[in-house]
Amino acid sequence: MRAAPPRPRATPAPHPGAGRTVARGLLGLLLALLWVCGAASGVGAGADRDGDSWTAAPQPPEGAPTADARSFFYLEGPPGTVLTDVLALTNPGDRPRTFRLRGADAYNRGGGDFAVREEGRSEGAGKWLALARDTVEVPPRTRAQVPLSVTVPREAVPGDHPAAVVVSDGERTAGVRVHLRVSGPTLAALGVEDVSVTGRDDGTARISYTLVNRGNTALRPRLAVRVDGLFGPLTRHASRPLPVELLPGQRVTRHERWSDPPRLDVADVRLTVTADGGARDVATASYTAVPWGWAGGLLLALGAGGAGWYLRGRRRAGGGPDPARDGPSEGRTGGGRGGRGAGRSGHDGGADGDEAGERGDGSGGQHELTGAAK
Repeated sequence: MRAAPPRPRATPAPHPGAGRTVARGLLGLLLALLWVCGAASGVGAGADRDGDSWTAAPQPPEGAPTADARSFFYLEGPPGTVLTDVLALTNPGDRPRTFRLRGADAYNRGGGDFAVREEGRSEGAGKWLALARDTVEVPPRTRAQVPLSVTVPREAVPGDHPAAVVVSDGERTAGVRVHLRVSGPTLAALGVEDVSVTGRDDGTARISYTLVNRGNTALRPRLAVRVDGLFGPLTRHASRPLPVELLPGQRVTRHERWSDPPRLDVADVRLTVTADGGARDVATASYTAVPWGWAGGLLLALGAGGAGWYLRGRRRAGGGPDPARDGPSEGRTGGGRGGRGAGRSGHDGGADGDEAGERGDGSGGQHELTGAAK
């Protein structure tokens, strides 16, 4: 008897989610490794960055929870006084650093950014500011304190006089703002001018304008935009704060993007600027939107039609004789010698007509031509 063949051993089918579970486990392990590597590299970079950094700020008051309790100096006093404060230089690194210090006037760049005058060019509060030392060496992991003073001239006008303390270690330069206010009457006066609207190739438009601080206090302007077309309102933008601090006597030029200008319209653009203290001004500009491709085709069609009309009129003017005006052909050819005599008479009469025309009587030539046709 033949032995029965062995039965095939049944192998259980893998669970449908087993492969998915393994893949998830591998992915989780990979992410964990990446997180560990990233955290380690981040700690190292942060330590290096902190070790190489330094800070300059006003000396924090007693009991302040952090070293940057004040981010700028604020000094106020009447003309003729001396105002004082302290600058703190912190060197958390592992090597000593030498800093150069100076005072400088502050101003707005053309776009509104805060900037300081170059060395030797200050004429205002930056010139009034004096530091106890112009050069300071700070050991590693040490904070140095540098006293400063501002001597307000007796003839100084009331209002804000922006300045800054400029600190440099030869590799990096930083500035600490000084808000100096001379006691006395203040005036908030804001103006907007030079408004213009320019269309752009991407279908949008750009609204340009210039803000002017005509008062003696620093202003934070707000802007509202209103645009009206021939058939009603087009755009309404409520008043919003602008990202600029406009210093006294400064002017900055800004631009606003108009995302949906009309394709064919005449629009009136109205800008309203305001600021604290009752400062307000309004300026307008006109914007004419014309689809030049469509307009060019229309002008070309009109030009072609005008040229055709002109040529047609020329052909009519240069056509054959009009029988109703010249009479029958017999009258033109008959008479032989008499006809030639009449022609000579007409020629003489034409000369007389030219002379009459020079005297201001233009009927002589026409009169002789009528006689020649008889």
